Amino acid sequence: MAVARDQYNQQTLGESLNDKLKKSRVLMVGAGGIGCELLKNLVLSGFLNVHIVDLDTIDLSNLNRQFLFRNEHIKKSKALVAKEVAQTFNPEAEVTAYHDNIKDERFGVSWFRQFDLVFNALDNLDARRHVNKMCLAADVPLIESGTTGFNGQVQVIKKGVTACYDCSPKETPKSFPVCTIRSTPSQSIHCIVWGKSYLLSEIFGVSEESSFDNTTNSENEGEIEELQREAAALRNIRNSIGTPEFPRLLFEKVFHTDVERLRSMAEMWKSRTPPESLKYDEVLSRASDALASKDSLLRDGQKVWSLEESLVVFQDSLDRLSRRILKMKEAKAETDPDPVITFDKDDEDTLDFVAASANIRSTVFGIDRKSRFDIKQMAGNIIPAIATTNAIVAGLCILQAFKVMKGEYDQAKEVFLTPFAPARLLATDRSRAPNPKCPVCSTYQTSAFVDLSRATLNDLVEDFVRLELGYGDKEFTVNSEAGLLYDVDETENLPKKLSDLANLQG
Repeated sequence: MAVARDQYNQQTLGESLNDKLKKSRVLMVGAGGIGCELLKNLVLSGFLNVHIVDLDTIDLSNLNRQFLFRNEHIKKSKALVAKEVAQTFNPEAEVTAYHDNIKDERFGVSWFRQFDLVFNALDNLDARRHVNKMCLAADVPLIESGTTGFNGQVQVIKKGVTACYDCSPKETPKSFPVCTIRSTPSQSIHCIVWGKSYLLSEIFGVSEESSFDNTTNSENEGEIEELQREAAALRNIRNSIGTPEFPRLLFEKVFHTDVERLRSMAEMWKSRTPPESLKYDEVLSRASDALASKDSLLRDGQKVWSLEESLVVFQDSLDRLSRRILKMKEAKAETDPDPVITFDKDDEDTLDFVAASANIRSTVFGIDRKSRFDIKQMAGNIIPAIATTNAIVAGLCILQAFKVMKGEYDQAKEVFLTPFAPARLLATDRSRAPNPKCPVCSTYQTSAFVDLSRATLNDLVEDFVRLELGYGDKEFTVNSEAGLLYDVDETENLPKKLSDLANLQG
């Protein structure tokens, strides 16, 4: 069967290209909707050495469009399961899987250099940018792809030849004014953002005020000050995590005390219906039926919970998250930062907490409650994924890969799948030239191999940048993920070992 397939591939692609595919080593980052289709296409097209990196595990909601996975694979690694299933399509293919974060330090520039071609099949903006930078630094061609509902896009990226992923600005996530989120929500999304970016972060993580629009005006400034005062009160409640009183303290604070404060601002409610505060014991006294059916409640993602059912899920998710954070604290070393729990749309604990909190808050403000399924979509900024779109985009990736493997970058196209456009389903355009003002690919890329435990920042600045790279007396800065390390006025880090400065990023 494999021999027949190779013969067909050779007839279709030509002997030269077919041989190149079989001898090449390619990397696919992401094993989700696009990744499942793409991996199948890669092994069937004759790519026999494929590496996959994906940090995620398989969720029930993935099964409708990520066809390599089945019900028995839920909670297993996407990368590892994708490898096992894909190899049944072509037993001759050697697929290597990594259940890991592509941003892990072991996947450095030298690691990327071993590949002839990299495919991005990610839905995460930060990870996409990281892979783009690594491919530029390693001078390895990258095929970037993405889908949004029925729309899709494929782009070939080659250092110095085509535009990179960051050559054009990318849309940033929508933000919401602090005063709306904290005081006058009028839509479900306002309550969901409050639960996700405020309450969850204040109790189990780090405050994510970046989700709020902190535009300076008198109304917003007052809310920001109040936000800071309430954050201090929540920190005190945070200290009671794991105690029997914790759910009551948190509920009373955010759904009674804070709401009563808002109700006291009469001017705010002249043209709006004021919120109704809730008492923990009163709601709990009506929740006996919901408590009895808790297990079925947690299994049904389509049900719109009542107030009493939302309280039951609120309590249960708080218990799960509390046990998690306490276990993380016990395991951490003294020098490690305090552990945090952040929202993930596929993490049942955080999703249940955000859904329950948002629904209780919706009740307070007279807003329609939503099902957990709907809240998952809204909280994750998800536009429903379409299996057919993923399949088309994955096929386009392979067609562009053939051009890259032949070195025909002048034939490579940016392809846009736009089914509702007036012209045609697939729109193509010549690959754009690099943007000379791009903050990523217009920057000179190089690598330095040093012993971090021995070299100092001064060695890097004086011996490598000034002497080896020829910067001489020119002014420049040295930055890391931790921030500014050196410039003409910032010299206190020069005597420090690079290993010590690297630890600042942790």
